[in-house]
Amino acid sequence: MFLEINFKSDLQIYEQIRRGIIIGLAKGDIKPGDKLPSVREMAENIGINLHTVNKAYKLLEADGLIIMDRRFGSLISEEKNPMKDFDSEKMASELDLLIAIARLKGLSEEEFISNINKKWENKND
Repeated sequence: MFLEINFKSDLQIYEQIRRGIIIGLAKGDIKPGDKLPSVREMAENIGINLHTVNKAYKLLEADGLIIMDRRFGSLISEEKNPMKDFDSEKMASELDLLIAIARLKGLSEEEFISNINKKWENKND
């Protein structure tokens, strides 16, 4: 699978899984309707507790990105706008943090926006 887990990161593993799947979907590495590995399979592949994977999957389900079904497993949602209920306040909070970090690093507004534009245009990076 396309996930890269950094065990030394301050970011919780379940959040790394969640973000990895969101990024994979945005890049086209995974597509609507794709089946994800089972919770147990993902946990074994990464070498982590299955409850950690289950937490990530539950968050993705709450985001509207995956559908969990006991009969069919976990599937990427085929809904056209799966994150329509995503909390815009949370997104604004994440953006506030990124802006603060950019300012602390001494980036100008133009450099920050240029970095965003590069990432947006090169979604396969």
